[in-house]
Amino acid sequence: MKISQRYAAPLLLGLVSTLLSTHAIAMGGMGGGCMMGCTTTPTVIDPPRGAAFQDPVTMPNISTISGIVEVNMEAKVAPININGVTANLMTYNGTYPAPTIKVKKGDLLKVHFKNSLPYTGLNMMGDARDLTNLHTHGLHVSPEGNSDNTMLSLMSGELFDYEYDLSLHPGGNLNFYHPHRHGNTAEQMWGGMAGALEVADETPALAAYETHIMMLKDISLDGAAPAAHTMDDFMSGKEGNVMMVNGKVNPVLNMKPGQVQRWKIVNASNARFYKLSLGSHNLQVIGSDGGLLNKPYAQSSILLSPGERVDVMVKASTTKGYYKLLSNPYDRGMSMMSGGGSQQITLLTVNVTGTAVTNSIPGTINASAVRLAVPAGTPTRQITLSMGMMGGMEAYINGIAFSETNAYTAHSSVNTYEIWEVFNQSMMDHPFHQHVNPAQVISISGGDSAYKSLYTTSPAWKDTVIVPKGGSVKLLVPIKDYTGMTMFHCHILEHEDIGMMGLWDIR
Repeated sequence: MKISQRYAAPLLLGLVSTLLSTHAIAMGGMGGGCMMGCTTTPTVIDPPRGAAFQDPVTMPNISTISGIVEVNMEAKVAPININGVTANLMTYNGTYPAPTIKVKKGDLLKVHFKNSLPYTGLNMMGDARDLTNLHTHGLHVSPEGNSDNTMLSLMSGELFDYEYDLSLHPGGNLNFYHPHRHGNTAEQMWGGMAGALEVADETPALAAYETHIMMLKDISLDGAAPAAHTMDDFMSGKEGNVMMVNGKVNPVLNMKPGQVQRWKIVNASNARFYKLSLGSHNLQVIGSDGGLLNKPYAQSSILLSPGERVDVMVKASTTKGYYKLLSNPYDRGMSMMSGGGSQQITLLTVNVTGTAVTNSIPGTINASAVRLAVPAGTPTRQITLSMGMMGGMEAYINGIAFSETNAYTAHSSVNTYEIWEVFNQSMMDHPFHQHVNPAQVISISGGDSAYKSLYTTSPAWKDTVIVPKGGSVKLLVPIKDYTGMTMFHCHILEHEDIGMMGLWDIR
């Protein structure tokens, strides 16, 4: 086990800079798609109804001791069926999506990790492709030692025991786990390495409802392997041409007329945004990244960027039939040039069938959920996100592209509050993710109006929030419980790998 660093210099950086200077990425050099500001007719992607919906498999708990969840996790390449094509994907424990880890507040989670990824040379970042580690996205745990330490780097064949003390993590939210080895994160997660991490509710109020986990993930294949990244992919964020829920294309989920189900949804894609809607139904938002809300918030559509999670309740129509869960067109910026932002995609089909039932959505979900008042005298930190265009394949926080030798570093004191103003100087949205401590959204300038309304009025805790292109976000950040070195970054993973990441030194 070694401390994370980019072991080889970016060997292609000089070549990349030269090519990008003539490639004109900012003016539409991403496959001949729409330039900024034009009108595009949405492309309808409506695959045939597929197999019956299935939740991801659950990772076995090998512990026999109450309060300890112990799992074996192996990162390895395995054959996976992708819409009828067998492809060799990067996986955890050979499944796609990875198995769901289920814990509750107060547990000690032990992960016996083995890196069985093969060494296959260097990637475009100049890094050995087998190097990896583990990030528990959303957990309020220590960032040091063998906990959520994203500074670690594990080589092929290496073993490591992670331990996460969940005594201070709130219950009732869906998180997920994925690699976070700088320089390899995008390729490994694109290749299949992501799984849900469910923290049980602290109240039994929602226990009676049928509940499902939905991992949203896209991919493109080149023969029997994930399609390789290009320079354009690192600048725009890589989107796939196969969109799946729990590894299946347009699965069919049965609901009885009038039934209420609870869906816990995570966007595990590298760069694709999903604007979700269900035909003839409202989606009742009852939870966000950091836990349950005070009440349901009815939404006709929900915008979900990479790394975000949403907890919704759905009451089925009394009219039997098929209803499509769609991802509707949304212009995140440069994705419009490659077509991703102009697609209407059928992700899943709900089949309302069988004998009607009488269910209702509770009016109160978590009575203790409140929006915090901003403490008087709270200091403000300004963070600016920007992209290199003609000058090289880089992205920046406060003008610095993250590397092992240079990074913008925020210094904070534990058990204090800060206001973070995050500005976006680029032509595309950036989902901003901070480790360890979730925040509440004070305000959003620009972007989707429904997204802004939901997260600036509800008592939502967010560890990932969209900073609109040309806009800004203001966050109230409680810095609680844990000291150590952690990170914040854009969760378009290609942008993280090319430098849109900073260090957060909490003391």
